[in-house]
Amino acid sequence: MSIRPRKRVETTVSQAQAYDTIVRPVITEKASMSSENGQVSFVVKIDATKPEIKAAVEMLFDVKVQAVNTLVTKGKAKMFKGRAGRRIDVKKAIVTLAEGQSIEIMGA
Repeated sequence: MSIRPRKRVETTVSQAQAYDTIVRPVITEKASMSSENGQVSFVVKIDATKPEIKAAVEMLFDVKVQAVNTLVTKGKAKMFKGRAGRRIDVKKAIVTLAEGQSIEIMGA
């Protein structure tokens, strides 16, 4: 039995879908340290897939994306005015750019 590699299908998104996919950049000390290695972090829609995120970043920022890693941060249980509540779950994408590519998040 031989294992065949998966076929890669290029995902295309419209500009409106790209703006909906990427919510905002993550601006933290850890994210800014990883930008030295060609990685940029974004908060994305909770149901966004890696190919959709890659296509959205390439379209909006005109860069070549090498890899996309995602993680879901579960919302904390908190008290709101004496009542139990819960924060929403947040999905983050760490986008690795191709060599020589960069995205300037903070204005220079």
